[in-house]
Amino acid sequence: MFLRTLSPRLVGCCAMLTLIAPAWAQTAPVTSTAPAAAIAQPALPAQLQDFTAYVDAVRKQFDVPGIAMAIVKDGQVVLEQGYGVRELGKPEPVDARTRFAIASNTKAFTAAALQMLAEEGKLNMDDRVIDHLPWFQMSDPYVTREMRIRDLLAHRSGLGLGAGDLLYWPPTSYSTKEVVQHLRDVPLATSFRSAYAYDNILFAVATLVIEQVSGQSYADFISQRIFKPVGMDESLIDMTQLKPGMDVAMGHAKFNFTELKPVPPMAWSNNSGAGGIYASVHDLAKWMNVQLAGGKLPDGKALFSEDSQKQMWSMLTPMKISEPPVPELQAARPNFAGYGEGWFLSDYQGQRLVWHTGGWPGMVSRVTLVPELKLGVVVLTSQESGAAFNAVTYRVLDAYLGKDKKDWLAAYAAAVKKSEGNADDSWKTHEAARDKNGKPSLPLSGYAGTFHDPWYGDIVVSQQNGKLRMRFSKTAALVGTMTPWQHDTFIVRWDDRALNADAFVNYALDADGKIRDVRMQPVSPLTDFSFDFQDLRLTPGKAKTSGTP
Repeated sequence: MFLRTLSPRLVGCCAMLTLIAPAWAQTAPVTSTAPAAAIAQPALPAQLQDFTAYVDAVRKQFDVPGIAMAIVKDGQVVLEQGYGVRELGKPEPVDARTRFAIASNTKAFTAAALQMLAEEGKLNMDDRVIDHLPWFQMSDPYVTREMRIRDLLAHRSGLGLGAGDLLYWPPTSYSTKEVVQHLRDVPLATSFRSAYAYDNILFAVATLVIEQVSGQSYADFISQRIFKPVGMDESLIDMTQLKPGMDVAMGHAKFNFTELKPVPPMAWSNNSGAGGIYASVHDLAKWMNVQLAGGKLPDGKALFSEDSQKQMWSMLTPMKISEPPVPELQAARPNFAGYGEGWFLSDYQGQRLVWHTGGWPGMVSRVTLVPELKLGVVVLTSQESGAAFNAVTYRVLDAYLGKDKKDWLAAYAAAVKKSEGNADDSWKTHEAARDKNGKPSLPLSGYAGTFHDPWYGDIVVSQQNGKLRMRFSKTAALVGTMTPWQHDTFIVRWDDRALNADAFVNYALDADGKIRDVRMQPVSPLTDFSFDFQDLRLTPGKAKTSGTP
């Protein structure tokens, strides 16, 4: 549960109760805070009377320009408020209606959609996927035959962590169906249902099942069947629905792991069911209340049944629990942990938690439910810092559980410091092992060409002005310059410095000095896990020795 390094999507997608993101440098914090919503609200616990100052301290510590959060208790909204500004250097404040990308918190909506269709008799959660998508294939015939609808939501398919993510992250030109069709060439890391490994690609399969069974697009189904009855009037299915003048937060990332800058919004149209929804805490407070009410809407009607919710909140995939990265986080270590249908399941201080996180370029978030207390907490942030949303979330949980006030800010700051140190040590290890006199075996032109991977497709390396340039054929953002590292290994540094995903590129030559294959791996352990370069198996295709990627 406690992983050694963090990345934007790692904090959004992996099962960690203490998520930490890189904070390599501190910049001047933003101090503007939006007023609380002007509605009658129950009083906050005494332990949270200084909460505004605390959240601002969290923003300052972890360089987060804007945070929005909401607390619901016993069906009522206790707090919904914004802190900071929508974009660094601009005056517009974050408020309760500011939209953020909620990323993998979208997965709970996908799970609910499938359960709603099951209640209508249009599918059964234990149907085989091929019953609805006959052309569906995994790389193993047994897994293809036995994969059930429920398996799509549970991270137990046998795929490795983030397998296939490069098919849509960063955005690619593949369609959703093409992404799913490529699954037949994505290798499995473990046997079927034997281990937990977080994936996104099977939620693309779930997206297609929803569309096939309902006869609607995923966007229309979620908007009409969930957003509308819940009253989530401000929520959008993805970035493409944003319009000028909307109250929207801008994401921020540490370019080169150092300088905090805005990053533009991103659309993930070929895997909508895994992430992409934009929502405000005002809307998500309504969503949490429906969840805590067992699927009942404010008018008493059911969005989904209590039985469906029990299924979504039942553990399907157990997860290993490790020691926290620093002693200060020992209190957050759970006694049990696992994944249900679109939700993580664990415990804290004797209470069951149902929760999820979300990570997107420049934004990370967390939704946490304590069912027995009818308590819900959502924290949306405009920076890639899981430490920030966790420090806020656990402060609220302690207040409602009647626990002594713990310095979660200091605890997560210590974890971030250790994470930074681990990354520094990793780079030093690479440098120490490098043969600085090891020159490339071939002229630069010898490394150019078109290289093919069975599941991703083509990657082109060309020579331009005495340098090698790499371009992923389906991914506009993955274009960069390759510089020699040692022998037949290069480092590709992407033109988009917000990616923080530079990679080693290692050529293997045969006995005649011809390129046999090419492997890649991220340079930094802080690189997002969805840059699954290590899964590529590139072999030479038609040579291309000139041109501009």
